[in-house]
Amino acid sequence: MARPAPLDRAARHAVAAIFALNGVLFGSWAARIPAVKERLDLSDGSLGLALGLIAVGALVAMPLSGWLSARGGSRRTTRLALGAFCFAIPLTGLAPSYAALLGATLLLGASGGALDVAMNAHGVAVERRHSGPILSSFHAAFSLGGLTGAATGALAAAAGVDVRLHLLVAGLLALAIGLPASARLLPADADDAGERAGPLLALPPRALWAVGAVAFCALLAEGAAADWSAVYVRESLGAAAAVAPLAFAGFSLTMALGRAVGDRLTAGWGPVALVRRGGLLGAAGLAAALLIGRPIAALAGFACLGAGLAVMVPVVFRAASELPGLTPGMGIAAVSAMGYAGFLVGPPAIGGLAELSSLPLALGVLVVLVLAPAALAPRLRPARGHPPGEAVLSPS
Repeated sequence: MARPAPLDRAARHAVAAIFALNGVLFGSWAARIPAVKERLDLSDGSLGLALGLIAVGALVAMPLSGWLSARGGSRRTTRLALGAFCFAIPLTGLAPSYAALLGATLLLGASGGALDVAMNAHGVAVERRHSGPILSSFHAAFSLGGLTGAATGALAAAAGVDVRLHLLVAGLLALAIGLPASARLLPADADDAGERAGPLLALPPRALWAVGAVAFCALLAEGAAADWSAVYVRESLGAAAAVAPLAFAGFSLTMALGRAVGDRLTAGWGPVALVRRGGLLGAAGLAAALLIGRPIAALAGFACLGAGLAVMVPVVFRAASELPGLTPGMGIAAVSAMGYAGFLVGPPAIGGLAELSSLPLALGVLVVLVLAPAALAPRLRPARGHPPGEAVLSPS
């Protein structure tokens, strides 16, 4: 196996660092949302609107980021988006009024969405210079960064550190680490499509909808697990308050571990078998947990769900980047938007279904949704001549 050139190894480390920093900042912000709410004395509805603007900003910025990454290379877009994200994080804590917070969360969503697309596009460009799949390792870095950011945020809150100081320090440190690291990204011409980038707004080809559906289902299940796993264990199963958070902790841990070994599994099994087995594992684990109805079964079930979902997003991003007729950035942008829509729809949809029936029955819908990627897995079959890690969409 040929050893990657020094430039390619340096770019791989740089992309991993950017993914990790993105996770740290996102986790830090998520952990301090209650402090931001308390500082500005916001109602639940006011906070919900501010959080909703994050989604609006992300969904608007994702297509633009994909187009810019195609027209000028993902290196520049990644660096600009990283700088904007590091700037937006402290603004959410420093906002002196509710109106300022709305502007800050809109910028947070736009910069975060742009960074998500650009860094994945660059990750695909780096992967193509290596002899095997490496994209999952970048997502593992993000997961570990998110866990680190959430943990440090919890510690800062417990120690009484002012949210303004905490998020300001987090943003400045990420900027100080991220910008020098991003200087080692591949040159702009590594994935600059120029005029071949096409128009900014165009209807995605039909073949992309299948991979987008996998992203939608996977991220819907991930968002629902984040918001409802602890609630289910605490309120539906009557577990102790200290036990309930372990459901999402186990989910997050197995997702991070699954992504850490995801590249090896992709190379060994191929994307079709990997997505199919992941869907079956996640659905079977969650279904067993809901049927047994005991706290220990729920912890194991959500851990299985995390392991099953772990590699789906890296696989579909790789597949979207190989779609004929679209640049990698545009393909990833389209899939990101569809997946992000699922992430946003999932939690309120589960809540609405739970209101109409019960939370266990509502979570049962996730079993079906996690099985859907297993059914759609053949659409991720590698084209002839591509190694197992280089999936492309089937033409049908």
